[in-house]
Amino acid sequence: MSRVSVIQTIRAGFFSWLIGAILLTAMSAMAADVHTSTKFAGIKVNGGTATHSKEGDKNILTLSDDFKVPDTPDPHWQLVDSKGTVYLLQRLDIKGGKVNRSIVVPSYIADIAKVQIWCSFAETLLGEASFEKPVM
Repeated sequence: MSRVSVIQTIRAGFFSWLIGAILLTAMSAMAADVHTSTKFAGIKVNGGTATHSKEGDKNILTLSDDFKVPDTPDPHWQLVDSKGTVYLLQRLDIKGGKVNRSIVVPSYIADIAKVQIWCSFAETLLGEASFEKPVM
């Protein structure tokens, strides 16, 4: 093997290692921006989780696939921040049998400690899930 081909082989191996390290670092950074809550627990909602993620400057909350929308008249997303302030947000059910499984968190909410499912008709907490520590 000539000296030039040895150098090219070493260089190719180094660049492969460097690209792998960069990809691993990028994946770790993206995973750090994803947080999953505890399972929902309550009088009507038991099971499923909420996941917080970031897409650019937007904070997104998404319900897991195993989350079951409660059979109540008016279920809504409700968030509680680390200071205990409660924010009533979008309705879960929307026209046409569709469900708001994912929402963009309004910018005026500083952090999220709990995600709740609230029945606006009966003014009752249907279920709640918490994050290990407030997210955002």
